[in-house]
Amino acid sequence: MQGQLDALQPLDSRQFHVAIKRLADSLSFGTDRSPFLGSGIEYVQSRPYVPGDPIRSIDWRVTARTGRVHVKDYEAPKQMPCWILLDTSASMATGSTAKTKYATALHVAGGLAYAFLDRVSPCGVLGVGERELRVEPTLSRQQALQWLLELRTFRYDEKTSLAARCRELAARLNSRALIVAITDLHEDGAVQALKLLGQRHDMIVLRMRDPAERDLRGAGVLRLQEAETGRTFVTHGRAKWLDDLEVEQELRRAGIDQFTIDTDRPFAQKLRHFCRFRGVFSKGAR
Repeated sequence: MQGQLDALQPLDSRQFHVAIKRLADSLSFGTDRSPFLGSGIEYVQSRPYVPGDPIRSIDWRVTARTGRVHVKDYEAPKQMPCWILLDTSASMATGSTAKTKYATALHVAGGLAYAFLDRVSPCGVLGVGERELRVEPTLSRQQALQWLLELRTFRYDEKTSLAARCRELAARLNSRALIVAITDLHEDGAVQALKLLGQRHDMIVLRMRDPAERDLRGAGVLRLQEAETGRTFVTHGRAKWLDDLEVEQELRRAGIDQFTIDTDRPFAQKLRHFCRFRGVFSKGAR
């Protein structure tokens, strides 16, 4: 129904939390720890004292054993925050299989958020639909879970605002950030807006794709319907937005890496390899 909120099924809140935690563990498996040392959260090593080190950081146990003053180093949070741009529009909530693009995207967003928090990297989310959802980057796992549970409800009539939100975010960010856009790119001007945002920030696009959207290139004349407005239109298989390779190449020329996730195929292992090759967790943003 128009305007009605529906909830993702069949996972309950506990199962959903377990699923995203498992994905986070898979994505960050094999990566090294944060290279930033300082007064952080997790103990990393002890080292000889140098003038200027705070007295409260002295490791008395190692000092007593070695006879030389040592201090503790801790893993410090990375300064570059991560923003997840999650497409909440109607085109994400409709599909040809039981698991929609939106359900898969929310699963991916949760796994990424938890993996970033495990790396002590602040993570926030920005909804790129009609709803007003913006959570500033935080290190709070509880706050991340709260917005994930809130996003489990969706609408079948919500329009896309990816291009507009990209422009808004570009105008308000004062420092460089890592931005991960999770979307199906079904909006005029979305690619151009992402390219402009990627000029100042480290940008990654995770493109969600339904099985019915595969291999439409060269399919001839197509009669389609917009999920968000219900408008019927006619296009051709040679249309640019149907060509996944052309869109990927255009983003790559702008320095933006894209990874396509098909809702009917396993993606965790390939996404982990992409993140590892890209250095999303182990090296930080480029």
